[in-house]
Amino acid sequence: MSTTVGSPIDALFTARRAAEAVRDKRAGGRARIIFPDEGPYRRELYAKHLRFFEAGKTFKERLFMAANRVGKTRAGAFELRCHATGRYPQWWTGRTFAGPITAWACGTTSETTRDIVQYELLGPWDQPPGQGMLDADAIAHTSRRPHGLPGSIETVWVRHISGGMSQIGLKTYEQGRKSFEGTAKHIIWDDEEPPEDVYTEQLYRTATTRGIVFITFTPLQGMSSVVKGFLLPEKPDAKEFKWFIQAGWRDVPHVPLEEQTALLATTPPHQVKARTEGEPSLGSGAIYPIATEDIAVKRFDIPKHWPRGWAADHGWNWFGAIWVSLDRDTNTSYLYDCYKRSQAEPPIHFQAIQTKSKGLWMPGVMDAADINKIDGRQFVKMYQDMGLDVTLPQKAVEAGIQEVWTRLSTGRLKVFADLEPWFEEFRLYHRDEKGQIVKINDHLLDPTRYQVMAPVLDRMKVPPIDGPVLPTAQPYALGSGQSTAWMR
Repeated sequence: MSTTVGSPIDALFTARRAAEAVRDKRAGGRARIIFPDEGPYRRELYAKHLRFFEAGKTFKERLFMAANRVGKTRAGAFELRCHATGRYPQWWTGRTFAGPITAWACGTTSETTRDIVQYELLGPWDQPPGQGMLDADAIAHTSRRPHGLPGSIETVWVRHISGGMSQIGLKTYEQGRKSFEGTAKHIIWDDEEPPEDVYTEQLYRTATTRGIVFITFTPLQGMSSVVKGFLLPEKPDAKEFKWFIQAGWRDVPHVPLEEQTALLATTPPHQVKARTEGEPSLGSGAIYPIATEDIAVKRFDIPKHWPRGWAADHGWNWFGAIWVSLDRDTNTSYLYDCYKRSQAEPPIHFQAIQTKSKGLWMPGVMDAADINKIDGRQFVKMYQDMGLDVTLPQKAVEAGIQEVWTRLSTGRLKVFADLEPWFEEFRLYHRDEKGQIVKINDHLLDPTRYQVMAPVLDRMKVPPIDGPVLPTAQPYALGSGQSTAWMR
């Protein structure tokens, strides 16, 4: 059973909570000093933390995506402490549970779970429990993990103000999806991002309890499927259940300016946004570890004497194309336009290419996936018959990536700053733990690789002086459900 602040059953606990608040002040736990009414770190200065708590009243799934040192893990531990003990502060406006709860608190590995999650809840592993968010008098019993790190706790039994007993299990993602099967849970707290299969299994553990799941982490691994599910959900109705908030150093009062300066001095450029603002980054797996600010330029009129060309990646699920112009004096390429659309027929893509190229004069290259046994050469011939000057690209992947990186890092490849679809892919372009390129959402990045290799650079042309010019069109809206007769 659950309730929210202001409901009849909540009123029954008002006096009890007041007494517990006095008790907390006498105890040694961290809960007594977090989110105070007054002082330099008073509660009102942590607006995003409070919004995170409040959203639990409405949303089943929450994500607190925050910079390092912002206090996201501490916020997760504080909320779990409130639910497990029933000791909600007077200012609490989030989800409440009227009785004892069963929960999981999860980390990436056994070591990080012990040293971070367990530490926040119980205190240092080599000292008696009760120096974390959970006070000593709230902890009824703990059980050690039979096979694991020294001091690693498996289960915590917590006294609830109703007289019952809450149970918190400490788990790791490295245990795998199967370890999350079976038992129902009221609450699951993930500190650091879980694998997609683990997260899906966790959600099903809360189905019969009307439970909640919340995640707290710094997005160093970019926009994975779990993160994208919050930020860019594919299903419109997902927004009724999913909620996220992003927080950075500017959103909290406790990170001194001198410490910010010192940290930034040793932070890799491609991780700055994630570590200081909570914006998804690519971490060590970034294929192009360079800040977007270093390659983005404000849109300008391309000089008429600069040669131009285009490159495209053709697939049924997605078609992506980019347009590039070359300043021969500085050997600098400028990516100045892009087009991306899903599930459309070749005539639609042809019209988009013709429109953006302002005619049929501009040469290009196109690669095509094997769609319904139609190979790339047949696709190129199809577009040639429509009137495009197009041929197959050079597809040496690693050589192309190296050339793109060289040009980006030396300032010889720039991208117009308003091409957000391209930058969205750029932020996500990374390798997995085995060093393999993650082939997801790369339909503008692949053509970018094509355009720095022959034959694109060799075939680029200056716009004709008297040739037909078509007005520039906006990118077509993403579509689905078009006829696929041409594929049969």
